[in-house]
Amino acid sequence: MAEDHRHETHPEIVKRLKRAEGHLRSVVEMIEAGRACLDIAQQLHAVEKAIGQAKKTLIQDHLDHCLDDVVGPLARGQRRAIDEFKEITKYL
Repeated sequence: MAEDHRHETHPEIVKRLKRAEGHLRSVVEMIEAGRACLDIAQQLHAVEKAIGQAKKTLIQDHLDHCLDDVVGPLARGQRRAIDEFKEITKYL
């Protein structure tokens, strides 16, 4: 059985994904109702942004907590590469 693995950001991530779920339901309804492509594209963009932000938050949270747990304490010089790696992921 997998261990319970939760972070502070998980409720925020769930909220974003539920919002994306609502937008996605709207997209399906819009397509079925024959709505304009521009309107549908705008809703799809909202879904995409919400999911992308949820993914980014999850990955950064993982790096900030789980990676540090695995690596453990390091000297400042050794820590630099990990800190830079964590910083560059913000641009994904």
